[in-house]
Amino acid sequence: MLRALILSVLFVLPAKAEEVVVGLSQNRVAITTNFDGSEILIFGAVKRETAISEDEPLEVVIAVAGPSEPLTVRRKEKRYGIWINTDAVEVDQAPSFYAVATSGPWTTVLKDIEDLRHHVSISRAIRSVGAEIEGSEAFTQALIRIREAKGLYQTNIGAVDLSEQTLFNTSIQLPANLTEGDYKARFFLTRGGNVVDTFETEIAVQKVGLERFLFRLSRDKPLIYGLMSLAIAIAAGWGASAAFRLLRN
Repeated sequence: MLRALILSVLFVLPAKAEEVVVGLSQNRVAITTNFDGSEILIFGAVKRETAISEDEPLEVVIAVAGPSEPLTVRRKEKRYGIWINTDAVEVDQAPSFYAVATSGPWTTVLKDIEDLRHHVSISRAIRSVGAEIEGSEAFTQALIRIREAKGLYQTNIGAVDLSEQTLFNTSIQLPANLTEGDYKARFFLTRGGNVVDTFETEIAVQKVGLERFLFRLSRDKPLIYGLMSLAIAIAAGWGASAAFRLLRN
């Protein structure tokens, strides 16, 4: 009876007409002492059960998000000849890195209601977990501008090359100032601005070698890390003083 029930459910539920299948050039990024950024190549294909529709072509949207973190966005104003912090907005979580790439114009590939549902655009990714208060939009836009200047937030319209509504590829530039953690890569297959299929995977970004040793030491044994830092500073100061005296003599 259970088998018959399962078969009946499978018979009733329709199979997806189109699905997205993806691949990454690498699913792990190592941060070393000389790390100056990286590039991840993303490629994939559309698996379909029906013929290609020419009336409403498919589009692809790809979003890569770094670990989220709480932060405070402050506004500075010049008063009495000096710059001081005035207003501030607390954001519970905001992605440390966020890049979104599309195969076409934003208004064509994704409707606003779908963006609201899936939090795809940069501003929606922040507001979905941030504090919604009066005037917070200006602080959100300021945060986006600052992180765009540092290469941490990227919006690449038309950067996804979609061939014959079947094969697609793009690349995501990772800056040198990355935060360690698991990066989430999301893929959206859309038609007429509506999401028809999604796929999600992760990219591990980790410090390695001396960088990772010092990072873990500072987190797990802060006292030892502090004493070691103090000892190194004292040794460096003594060495510089000894070298200076040697040069004078």
